[in-house]
Amino acid sequence: MSFLQSIYDGYRDLMDNKSDPRTKDWPLMSSPFPTIAISLSYAYFVKVLGPRLMENRKPFQLRSVLIIYNAIQVVFSTWLFYEACVTGWLTDYSYRCQPVDYSTSPIALRMARGCWWYYFSKFTEFFDTLFFVMRKRYDQVSTLHVIHHGIMPVSVWWGVKFTPGGHSSFFGFLNTFVHIVMYTYYMLAAMGPKVQKYLWWKKYLTVLQMIQFILVMVHAFQLLFKNDCNYPIAFAYFIGAHAVMFYFLFSGFYRQAYTKKQKDAEQKRLIAQKKEINENGNAKQMNGKTQMYENPGTVEDSYSTTRQRVFVGSSNNWICQPVNIN
Repeated sequence: MSFLQSIYDGYRDLMDNKSDPRTKDWPLMSSPFPTIAISLSYAYFVKVLGPRLMENRKPFQLRSVLIIYNAIQVVFSTWLFYEACVTGWLTDYSYRCQPVDYSTSPIALRMARGCWWYYFSKFTEFFDTLFFVMRKRYDQVSTLHVIHHGIMPVSVWWGVKFTPGGHSSFFGFLNTFVHIVMYTYYMLAAMGPKVQKYLWWKKYLTVLQMIQFILVMVHAFQLLFKNDCNYPIAFAYFIGAHAVMFYFLFSGFYRQAYTKKQKDAEQKRLIAQKKEINENGNAKQMNGKTQMYENPGTVEDSYSTTRQRVFVGSSNNWICQPVNIN
């Protein structure tokens, strides 16, 4: 019991005394467990319960809903990106090492509130997957997709609880920009074939996301060599490790979705081309033999008169006799 008590006391000390007092009374900030419960419920619904509920139903047609939802996400992401810019990342923040401003100054509180709204946006992104389930697009509900969306609210919660601003908010700064591009693509794709034919740049969204994770890795891990702003080093490990994990997940998806498909398509094309060459070669060979052995006069005569054998029935037997058809 004393061991469990010491764990609980340590947890309470962490939550009550070592967290940011400015955010402790904000929605969902008192404990990580509500966020964990919501994320686990999301994963269960999209992978198990949702497909069961849709099993005997027709897919929903959600074109108008998708256009409106993605338009809202574009506006929301644009606002979050703007807040990150004006509260630090395009004003006075250092890209080398940036401490957290725990003061109650207007700009520090504005940055903290922006971090909370970024955390909240991770829940709104759950609708991406819910719409896939409602449309029975289960191929889109991949392990990568569910891990990415399910783990993000829990990860961001710790940042808002302990470091709402400073060095680790660089991830949100980049991520909101990527989401502006991403949700713009989704909105256009929902508009139908007339617009979709111009969306050749789909695969570059994944490239953009991988670039994002590389930049976050470099930005976070540089503190392991020099941390002259006394930023909590545990969060450098935390953010950097997430960037590494997501980079390899997304690069694996890119290879599977684009590189491998291109190789398979090229291989199929070569096989079809080889088959066509073989068929054309056999056809030419057969044509050559036909011209060698056929007599033009005989061929002409054969086309003028066609002989068939037909069976004429009688009462007792069948008589086979030739008939000319001119």
